[in-house]
Amino acid sequence: MLASFNTGRQGMPLLRKIWQINWSLVVLLLVLASVGFVMLYSAAGGSLEPWAVRQIARAGMGLVLMIVVALVDIRFWMRWAYAGYFVALLMLIGVELQGSIGMGAQRWLDLGVTQIQPSEVMKIALVLALARWFHGASIEDVGRLTYLVAPVALVGAPVALVMKQPDLGTALMLLMGTAGMLFVVGVRWWKFALGFAGVIAAVPLGWNLLRDYQKARVLTFLDPTRDPLGAGYHIIQSKIALGSGGTFGKGFLQGTQSHLNFLPEKQTDFIFTMFAEEFGMLGSLTLLGLYLLMMVYGYAIAFRSTSQFGRLVAIGIVTAVFLAMFINIAMVMGLIPAKGSTLPMVSYGGSSLVVTMIGFGLLIGVWVHRDVRIGRRVGED
Repeated sequence: MLASFNTGRQGMPLLRKIWQINWSLVVLLLVLASVGFVMLYSAAGGSLEPWAVRQIARAGMGLVLMIVVALVDIRFWMRWAYAGYFVALLMLIGVELQGSIGMGAQRWLDLGVTQIQPSEVMKIALVLALARWFHGASIEDVGRLTYLVAPVALVGAPVALVMKQPDLGTALMLLMGTAGMLFVVGVRWWKFALGFAGVIAAVPLGWNLLRDYQKARVLTFLDPTRDPLGAGYHIIQSKIALGSGGTFGKGFLQGTQSHLNFLPEKQTDFIFTMFAEEFGMLGSLTLLGLYLLMMVYGYAIAFRSTSQFGRLVAIGIVTAVFLAMFINIAMVMGLIPAKGSTLPMVSYGGSSLVVTMIGFGLLIGVWVHRDVRIGRRVGED
């Protein structure tokens, strides 16, 4: 891996790579992370403990990893994409065999010194594997149904394992992210329509396979007042907090719904709600603007890459982060059923923050190595 900092005749000196890092994007990411630090400080009632100080430490580690990943030659990540995918898949299998249970779900793998959520790792590993598969594909290849069997299998295995945890939300994110990459490489509309029709046809079967609490989430989404003190409590309190923030918000540390503990999971799933209550609609729009700017950076990097692998990695990473952001905000607003979903770079959570920053390291690496040409086969220049 160290050799990949400067490999091949297309390699470049380390100092030049550091100079070419998109530092404005790094600053933007640190601003988003700082929003998280501030809100975690507020969630604890004006204290760095227990959340903010840990999140700051994790962000520091994530920053170092992000820079290291960005400096590694992009061909290294292409060469080891499948290996990384299978490691992430083995971690998911490990969760199934002896994973740690938290909040009613078996999603964490205990490594002794820390716990890791393999489904977060899989979000990045799947992007790399799909980018590797489609890197050398021609339009004729993509047009053949048989060529799509492998990528369908690549996403199908982790989706099945994630749904058993159970984590329906992450499974849907993996599916939607894959669909986005398939669209970019040129898969025809009728194939998406065929897949969508299959999903609709499977809804009755899928409903019967859902657990009771998952059915309750769907029914509560349709009518939150059916169980205001039970399944509907979270979303009702979230809507009250969102509305009470008004245009300018109640002020930092002044949110009543969160500080009087009416708002559940304020440090993770509902951190955007707490932000909106304290900083209002204008603050919320500003935060959304930061995410929009992040996406613009990401897609600009993708279109600038000369290699198909780099382009697909950039699009896959940005799409995954967008989906996570969209699902979290839509959930707290009551636009989709409530589920465990964090706000990227802002919510409390070690695996989510560090893996997201590693993903952005890959994105920045695509920019650093944007002029590196990669042959259709591994090893070709």
